[in-house]
Amino acid sequence: MTGDRTDWTAVAFGISLACLVAFQQFKLPPVLPAMLASYGWDRTLAGGFMSVYAVAGLALSIPIGRGLQRHGPMGALVAAFALLILGNLLTLLDPASGVLVLAARGLEGIAFAVGAIAGPAIAYRGTSARHMGFVVGLAAGWIPVGQLLASAFSWLLPAWQEMWLVAMTMTVAMALWSFALRRHESFARPAAHAVHARPRPTPRQRGQLLMVAGIFLLWSLQYFAFMTWLPQYLVEIVHLGTGQAAIGYALPVVVLLGFNLLTGLLLGAGLPLGPLLALALASQAAVWWFIPGIHGPLGGVALLVVYGIGAGVTPTCLFALPAVLLGQAGAPTAYAFVMTGRNMGVLLGPILLAEVTKRAAGWAPVWPLFGSATALTVLAAIVLSATLRHAHRPSFGAPRSGKVESN
Repeated sequence: MTGDRTDWTAVAFGISLACLVAFQQFKLPPVLPAMLASYGWDRTLAGGFMSVYAVAGLALSIPIGRGLQRHGPMGALVAAFALLILGNLLTLLDPASGVLVLAARGLEGIAFAVGAIAGPAIAYRGTSARHMGFVVGLAAGWIPVGQLLASAFSWLLPAWQEMWLVAMTMTVAMALWSFALRRHESFARPAAHAVHARPRPTPRQRGQLLMVAGIFLLWSLQYFAFMTWLPQYLVEIVHLGTGQAAIGYALPVVVLLGFNLLTGLLLGAGLPLGPLLALALASQAAVWWFIPGIHGPLGGVALLVVYGIGAGVTPTCLFALPAVLLGQAGAPTAYAFVMTGRNMGVLLGPILLAEVTKRAAGWAPVWPLFGSATALTVLAAIVLSATLRHAHRPSFGAPRSGKVESN
C-alpha cells in the first residue's frame, strides 16, 4: 500500500484472521473448570493445552514470516484453516484423552502461528501512514477480542462442545472470505525486487528487537498465566460460580480492549512509546504484588481494571515496535522475530503457574514470582526507551531514520 489511501478490506480481513486464531486459543480457559471436573486432567497437562500453542510459534514464526514475505499469504492460510478444523475435530472425538487433546491443540497452534503473523501483516500492508496508529490499536486487540468471544460463548452455550462447533464454523467462514479475496492486492506475491530489497536490521536495530522480544517473553509469561488460570482461581479461591467467573474473566479483557484502541490513537498522535510502555508494565507488576492484600469484592474489581489498563497499553506498544523499528516493508520479518519472544512466554506461563500451585498446594508463591518477572520488564522498558530517545523519533508507516540494509 502506498500513498494516503487505506485498504479497509485488507485491514478488516487481517484483523479478523488474527481474532479468529486468538479465539481458537482462548476458547479453552472459560470452560476449563468444567472440563477439569469432567475429565480429570492433570493440572500441568491442562496448562499445556494453552502452552502447546507456543511450541509451533517458537519453531515456525521466523520461517513463516520469511515465507509470507517471499510468497504471499494464500498457501499458508489454506493450510492453517485445514489444521484448525482438524484440531477441533480431534478434541471432539475423545476429550477424555489428554494426550489427544494436547496433539489437537498443537495442530491448532501451528495455524495460530500463521494467523498471528499473517493477520497483522495483511492489515499493516493495507494501511497508509496516516491511519497506522489507529490500525495498530485495532490489531493489538486481536487477543482480547478472541478472549471476549470465548467468554461470551461460554456463558451463552450450555456445553463446551458447542464452543468447538462455533470455532469450526467461524474457520469455514474465514476460509471462504480468503478465497473471495484471493486476487486482492494484499494477497499478491511480493514482486521479485521487493523480496530481494527487503530491509535487514542493523546491529542497533537487532539489539532493540532482542530487547523487545525479551520484554514480550516476560510479559506474555505473566499475562497468559493470568488469563489461563483466572477462571479457575475465581472458582477455587473466590468461590464464584462458573457463570460469575466468566464475567470476572471478561472484565479486564473489556478494559484492555478499550485501551488497545486508545493507545494506538495516542501513539499515532506522537505520544512517546517508551515511557508509556514502562508505565503500563509497572502498573501490572503492582497488581501482582497487591493481590494477597485484597479481600473485598471492590478491591478485586479495582485490581482487575488496573490490570486490564496495563494489559491494553503494553501489547499495543509491543506490536507497534516492529513497524516502528524497520518500517512496514520489514514488519513481517521483524514481527516474526518479536513473536518468538512472545511464544516463549506463552509456552512457559500457564505451565509454570500450574506447577507452582500444584507443588505449593496453594496460590501464595504465585504473586511474588510473577510480580518479580513483570518488574524486570519495567527495567528493560526503561532501557529500551533510552535507546529510542537517543535516535530520531520513529513514526508509524515509515522506517526509522538511520541505516537500513538490504540484501
